[in-house]
Amino acid sequence: MKVVSNKIDNDKLARRKVHTFDKLFKAFQQRIGMDLGDHEIYRQAFMHSSFINDLHLNKIYNNERLEFLGDAVLELMVSDFIYNKFPKLPEGDLTKLRANIVCEPSLVVFAVKLKMPELIILGKGEEKTEGRNRPSIISDTFEAFLGALYIQKGHGAVNEFLEKFVFVDIKDAHYNAVVDYKTLLQEEAHKRFEEELEYRLLNESGPSHSKNFESGVFIGQKRLGIGSGRSKKESEQRAAENALLEIHG
Repeated sequence: MKVVSNKIDNDKLARRKVHTFDKLFKAFQQRIGMDLGDHEIYRQAFMHSSFINDLHLNKIYNNERLEFLGDAVLELMVSDFIYNKFPKLPEGDLTKLRANIVCEPSLVVFAVKLKMPELIILGKGEEKTEGRNRPSIISDTFEAFLGALYIQKGHGAVNEFLEKFVFVDIKDAHYNAVVDYKTLLQEEAHKRFEEELEYRLLNESGPSHSKNFESGVFIGQKRLGIGSGRSKKESEQRAAENALLEIHG
């Protein structure tokens, strides 16, 4: 990482971002109750490709390689955990449960609880478009952190971290991270718009026992997103999800 350090030292904005990261990372270690040692590999874990691109560096210096490793480590350790916790669960159900735990929405929930998004080091463009709130960036960074932790501290430290902040939430074999997209959109709207969000039922079809609802979410007369579902509530959630995807697109 010497090449990266030299580039950062010669770039005032990059140097300021890394300095901010170092301060936040100290607080992060206190939150998780772990002394993680040398910060350099963790800096890389939180360096998004947009930051590395701004410095005109080879993409191997961003967090994607660590994400690749962390993804594999996470899947193995989750598999081991649920295999032992649910000894009577058949293979198919174990597969579904693991998928629910390691999916993007779940990783976002785990990361946000630990305030990990505030540590992400983004490029100027990604910062302007609220990249640190983008689910894919958050979940990828969570995996990259696990990869860095595995390299720096080994299997035991990763397992300790997961036991404290992931496995503790897996109460039964029906775990599923429920993402409230309406709340997320409301928070985003407060930052971007002066008017209030409004959800409107656009269409209702099908027989009474199997209806389909289509809703739109609007700011004034501008439609931000549209979604459908088996209930009005579900259609509004899908509309909010699609609006967030459009905003962050």
